[in-house]
Amino acid sequence: MSPDPSRPGVVRSAADVNEEIRALWRDPRVQLAGEARAALQRLYEEWAAAVRAEVVEAA
Repeated sequence: MSPDPSRPGVVRSAADVNEEIRALWRDPRVQLAGEARAALQRLYEEWAAAVRAEVVEAA
């Protein structure tokens, strides 16, 4: 799971990452380009890892 770059060693929850995804991509009908698209991809990967970690933690 990717840590929060502003807080090294700290892992964010899926809910926190999802909030950032929603802030970045307010209207899914509008395609993102360039750096915003790359940032969205990194957030998706971080979100997926956070969900997996939360599932393992809950088990």
